[in-house]
Amino acid sequence: MNKLNQVVILSGGLGTRLYPITKIIPKSLVDICGKPFLYHQLEYLRLQGIESVVICLGHMGEMVSEFLRNYDSHQMKISCSFDGESQLGTGGAIRKCLNLLEDNFYIIYGDSFLPINFQMLNKFFFDNRKNPVMSILKNDGKFDISNVEKTSAYFIYYNKKKPLKNMSYIDYGLSILPKKLFYQYEEGACFDLADLMHKLSTHNQLMGYEVFDRFYEIGSHEGLAETRDFFLKTKP
Repeated sequence: MNKLNQVVILSGGLGTRLYPITKIIPKSLVDICGKPFLYHQLEYLRLQGIESVVICLGHMGEMVSEFLRNYDSHQMKISCSFDGESQLGTGGAIRKCLNLLEDNFYIIYGDSFLPINFQMLNKFFFDNRKNPVMSILKNDGKFDISNVEKTSAYFIYYNKKKPLKNMSYIDYGLSILPKKLFYQYEEGACFDLADLMHKLSTHNQLMGYEVFDRFYEIGSHEGLAETRDFFLKTKP
């Protein structure tokens, strides 16, 4: 079976909703049960058989690279890509590190923990001719504003910036994209990954893979408390 081996972690945001915590450390290093959040993400990826991780860094990224120097990756290759003097946005950050990426790769966010079997999404991707895939969760406004509408059994319409009232699903936070999609942007361009995903969905080119277990995020104080509680109770 074809298998994806690489994950891009988007971890360059300012984390303003977590102030004052993120005035001194980046979100990815916030403590969760005695370990930085990034530690839990990497351990979960390693146990799922991921062999390569590229972390896109911005705000206080040097602290993350310092943590990685002391992290035992168990031979999982970890690379860092820095935005530089100005933020590039989630899409621009991926465009900058294309030289580190394989032809197809997973994308997750640096403030999300996703209790999902990556290999199920991997199978869905290859079974459907390697179309771009976004994992989606039935949300109905529960965890955040719903931003996804199913347009058919497989394809979705996604609009993060101007969600429609009838949308009932949400971007779960794990996607698979082909590297070739990013060459349409100039190197050093600043753009949001959500804009690329929206564009794909308007051309009926974005598939939706439905998941059923909720995500956990540390982008807000409420989300941080829920994530800590999840790890205390389940030790995933």
